[in-house]
Amino acid sequence: MKKYLLSLAIAGVALISACAKTDKEIAQATLTETADNTKTIGTAKFYELSDGKIRMDIEMNFAARADSNVAVHFHEHGDCGNMGENTHGHWNPTKEAHGKWGSAAYHSGDIGNIMLDNKGHATLSVTTDRWSIKDGDIKNIIGRGIIVHGGTDDYTTQPTGNSGPRVGCGVIEAVK
Repeated sequence: MKKYLLSLAIAGVALISACAKTDKEIAQATLTETADNTKTIGTAKFYELSDGKIRMDIEMNFAARADSNVAVHFHEHGDCGNMGENTHGHWNPTKEAHGKWGSAAYHSGDIGNIMLDNKGHATLSVTTDRWSIKDGDIKNIIGRGIIVHGGTDDYTTQPTGNSGPRVGCGVIEAVK
């Protein structure tokens, strides 16, 4: 009976281990206010999943924007200088129309709107095969800027969604 229970326990541990998540953190960005880059407002962490897709988890704590929507987009360059303007335009490697993530027309940098609660906290998770971290790949997100806009993306105005001023910024960096 003891051998049976021991075998059952070992099998159970093996099964749990096999089913455990093996998501590997591959990149991250620290989001800061554009007006004062010493004030952190959130983080974005990127994970490579077992199916090859990438998941981004954003967590924001931005009290100055509590009870509001903010639009989040990837931008071309990872330079948050000049109030975030040095990131230039939205990152759009496939030259698609601006739109809502997952709709018929959107580009790879269209993350969308995030509703902050009454304390300025929010989370968002996006999983996709539209991003990579491979050198030379058109879908490579490393070195791109993440901009938090002070307004709501209308998902129709081209090419930006009329999302308002750049109030937060971060740079996507590889995790070694």
